[in-house]
Amino acid sequence: MSSPSVHPARRSLAGRWLYALKPASWPKLLVPALLGTALGAAHTGRLDFGAFAWTVAFTVADLAFIVFMNDYGDRYVDGIKRSMFPVGCSPKTIPDGILPAWQVLFAGAGAGAIAIAIALMAGGALGRWWLGGLGLLAVGTFVAYTLPPLKLNYRGGGELLEMLGVGLLLPLFGAYAQTGELWFSKLGALAGFLPLALASAVASGLSDERSDRAGGKRTVTTMLGNRLARRLVEASVMTGIVIWAATAIAWPAAVSRIAGACAVAITMFYYIQMRRVSGTANTNAFPAIASYKNKLHGAIWIGALVLGFAEVFG
Repeated sequence: MSSPSVHPARRSLAGRWLYALKPASWPKLLVPALLGTALGAAHTGRLDFGAFAWTVAFTVADLAFIVFMNDYGDRYVDGIKRSMFPVGCSPKTIPDGILPAWQVLFAGAGAGAIAIAIALMAGGALGRWWLGGLGLLAVGTFVAYTLPPLKLNYRGGGELLEMLGVGLLLPLFGAYAQTGELWFSKLGALAGFLPLALASAVASGLSDERSDRAGGKRTVTTMLGNRLARRLVEASVMTGIVIWAATAIAWPAAVSRIAGACAVAITMFYYIQMRRVSGTANTNAFPAIASYKNKLHGAIWIGALVLGFAEVFG
């Protein structure tokens, strides 16, 4: 494996593709898929490993589609950021010559087609025909997010689309694959995950404020500014905590209430840590913004995994 100190553009072909896939971002989709799977299994009382395998396969293909197409759609703004901060941000897949734009586009389009095919095949194999529709909606949501003619991530509304895709459609795919029901007893946990997904979507724009504004990209951060965007992130996390706490109290099984309490406690812990560094995560303060986002991810990812796995194994 290439040394981490080697610029990605100088790595092997496999190393460049791996870098372009952005492994550090994978939990953003894997966690909601696992959460949905776990809540579905908790509803039925058993984990269907076949349904779980289909969910993982769809999520991996959808992840590759999103990562590649986002890089292709943002190549102009990424180039602006590189010119503004020659050494102040991580290497960008297309502007820094790690992969050419046409390869990223074809890889993204291929991954999207594979994701849709997997969703349709999963629906047939499991006899759960809404999986195809959920897969199409998940892929279509991101098409509207980053590609013409809608390209809503540039016109305002991208964060809401990300909340819909990551916070609802993906976990619902995993849950429906387990249960065969779109309406099931653990939906309250998914309702609590929605504002957490919104918080993640808003926070992703904090480090790109100046370059996004220069490139004409309308995000919550470019429209409201850094401070108000952070306040929205924190309010969204607290909303998720309140919803999880309320639903946990309402669950009849003691193990469900304990699982909910553990998830709430962990999410609250990371929320407090996030608030402690919030004042330093100002515009262009990249290390502080990274620390702020890491604590936010801890709140969302660890809280959601604890909630899901405690439900399954409780």
